[in-house]
Amino acid sequence: MTVRPLRLGVNIDHVATVRNARGGVHPDPLRAAEAAARAGADGITAHLREDRRHITDDDILRLTRGSDLPLNLEMAATDEMLRIALQHLPHAACIVPEKREERTTEGGLDAAGKHNQLAPIVNGLAGAGIRVSLFIEPVTEQIDAAAALGCPVVELHVGAYCEATGEARERELDRIAAAAAHAEATGIECHAGHGLGFETVSAIAAIPTIVELNIGHFLIGEAIFVGIEDAVGHMRRLMDNARSDGPATASGDHGGDA
Repeated sequence: MTVRPLRLGVNIDHVATVRNARGGVHPDPLRAAEAAARAGADGITAHLREDRRHITDDDILRLTRGSDLPLNLEMAATDEMLRIALQHLPHAACIVPEKREERTTEGGLDAAGKHNQLAPIVNGLAGAGIRVSLFIEPVTEQIDAAAALGCPVVELHVGAYCEATGEARERELDRIAAAAAHAEATGIECHAGHGLGFETVSAIAAIPTIVELNIGHFLIGEAIFVGIEDAVGHMRRLMDNARSDGPATASGDHGGDA
């Protein structure tokens, strides 16, 4: 049986977080993107937030012009972010919920309840040739809502899986696998992300209907100790091994989120 490839998108937001803590230009997110590419990443993700707390407009410009990897722009469903996306034309845009006071994205987008707000953003991005995805919870209602909006991709929020232990983790893994299967049956490409680390990635990577993982905070944190290329390279190997070995259960040797 042919094993479906699994792509790795590396989120470089927190390289910019470190840079912005002191100001100036170091460390450079573009340099991080180049290192991730050398280590086997398939794409780069960057979240341009309303408050520009990490990635800036100039970062998006430099990444779209200077990186050999396709850029996935994470963005809120606002007219401002739509204008920026249409200006820079990234390969992909993932629409995420955004709260000004949150430290990180706290859950999936309510695509089912916000159809009218999302539709013009989705249509504007798609009309410019940008691949659109929605960051959602792993439930069929939200996948069906993404399909109704005409989105070709969903990214499942797997944070609850990463934070759970024991039987609760098994239930979350089953929920993710069922949602990924439903997405494929609906004709939607399925991605996953949020909270994945070395000890949590394998069970998610083994789900054959997931075709891309987006991982950031853990990799940038690990890079402090071993460097970006080693961190991304090890994650790449774990993903590839899990995909080759086939589906796993959450009760296997996956531990807590690292």
